[in-house]
Amino acid sequence: MWKPSQPGPATPSFNPEPSHPAAPATSVEYPNRAPATAGDQATIGKGLFIKGEITGSESLFVDGKVEGTIALPGNRVTIGRNGQVAAGITAREIVILGKVRGNIVASDRVDIRAEGALTGDVTAARISIEDGAYFKGGIDIKKSEAKTAADAKAAADAKPFAASASAAPEAPKPA
Repeated sequence: MWKPSQPGPATPSFNPEPSHPAAPATSVEYPNRAPATAGDQATIGKGLFIKGEITGSESLFVDGKVEGTIALPGNRVTIGRNGQVAAGITAREIVILGKVRGNIVASDRVDIRAEGALTGDVTAARISIEDGAYFKGGIDIKKSEAKTAADAKAAADAKPFAASASAAPEAPKPA
């Protein structure tokens, strides 16, 4: 250490450390977040309030307040525990953990969890309502497009077989 009474430079000299290879970056894990997937999802945090129309081509997680419409066909909409939505929702899959007031249409499924509440009509191919969930409204179960196409193909394949089986001549009955 330099002391004012000693002769030498007034400022300490800087000796850079020898360079070391950089350590590989480590990813930070967030315990309360779902892992990111190829189709990342947008998030409306609990401090946000959106009034209007939400459309897009990615999944959505709502933990804030939304009024209006949410139209994300082919994607997943999740209403978080703090989410409060007064909107019509159209999506492939809808998961409700918070409160929703409005009609919802899902091309695949609707899942109302135990802490969730839905007041409105549901149109979906599948619905799941856990014990403890609140639901007030109507349910309309629609077959999914993929299942409808498969059923139509199976019916078309079955008709020629049934027609050929009934058109076959009967064997003579023994007397």
